[in-house]
Amino acid sequence: MAPKPKTLARELSKRGPHRVLRGDLALAGQPGVVYTPESGFNLPAVAFAHSWMAGADHYRKTLEHLASWGIVVAAPNSERGPVPSHLGLATDLRATLDICVGVRLGPGQISVQPDRVAFAGHGMGAGVAVLAAAQRDVSAVAALFPAPTAPKAEKYASKITAPGLIVAGADIDTMNSNAKALAEAWGGEHVLRAVNGAKESGLTEGRRLLGALGIGGSERKTQQITRALLTGFLLYHLTEDKKYEVFAKEDAELPHTTLVDPHEEHTDAGFEGVLPHI
Repeated sequence: MAPKPKTLARELSKRGPHRVLRGDLALAGQPGVVYTPESGFNLPAVAFAHSWMAGADHYRKTLEHLASWGIVVAAPNSERGPVPSHLGLATDLRATLDICVGVRLGPGQISVQPDRVAFAGHGMGAGVAVLAAAQRDVSAVAALFPAPTAPKAEKYASKITAPGLIVAGADIDTMNSNAKALAEAWGGEHVLRAVNGAKESGLTEGRRLLGALGIGGSERKTQQITRALLTGFLLYHLTEDKKYEVFAKEDAELPHTTLVDPHEEHTDAGFEGVLPHI
């Protein structure tokens, strides 16, 4: 009997069984970090793009979380200023994934399977992941609380045939979120899911300049739920483990989230409130 979605979500919200190693991508010519399981050959991998005015260090626990579940995860640390180049970060994201595939990682006991790779990102980085995926074949793409980019990521989403996970917060179609537009334009199968009561900035860890100014802030529950959604989605599409199929199904109900039909009108009222425990 397959585990219930609530049980799987609770399981994946916690760290996995693997000990995690950290490396410096600068040694391969790309500023950034890489987190891996302690050992393993032909592992899945994901390249992760940061949000505006953030960096890889603001996602340390999220990146470690994915690695603890057996996924190599690398994040470029470029374009961190107030006027970033989204295309520049997309180029660096593709280069980061190429490093993961082409370089033997860790103490020679870690390698990546070239056809088990994905792009993911948060905020601005979500749109960057879409721009990168429009120019490189991957097995999956995850856009977490996507924010507008230049050029517009939704204009490139139609080129993506890989499965997509689009995660949004209470603001699902505003000046600061293009989640609905991405879902409407996506070329392949995809799921648009809102995390109940979450804010776009909640996934970012630690203190940021914008947080000090009172704009957004870290939300532990948002991080917990989003990590479970992302981990399950990637494990299913990158390892073909049917145990996690529920995280990729368009009609699956998962705790503390709401499935959204991008073609239907809605209000934000259903997504507001305090996040309960998983």
